Amino acid sequence: MDFFINNAYAQAAPAGADPGYSSLIMLVAVFVIFYFLLIRPQQKRQKEHKELVSKLAKGDEVATAGGLLGKVTDVRESFVKVEIANDVVVTVQKHTVSTVMPKGTIKSA
Repeated sequence: MDFFINNAYAQAAPAGADPGYSSLIMLVAVFVIFYFLLIRPQQKRQKEHKELVSKLAKGDEVATAGGLLGKVTDVRESFVKVEIANDVVVTVQKHTVSTVMPKGTIKSA
């Protein structure tokens, strides 16, 4: 039965190739790619949103993450009061404000 099975012998590594350095270089390359394609743009968006939220002022027209469109009537430390219709004011957390709209957006909507 031995004549059906061929013996497998390990081959020697090619001269000059060190698998430790090549895998380390690939790991660093993947990290650099992830940093520039995923991490850095996300940090930039977070910084822009934090700046937007810190500059909210009474009279700004905003859109929230939930889709509400309204005018800011009061700004507090963590919350913002937004008038979404005549005499209808809702209180939302500051971080849910996603966009400050151009003036006059509510009248055209």
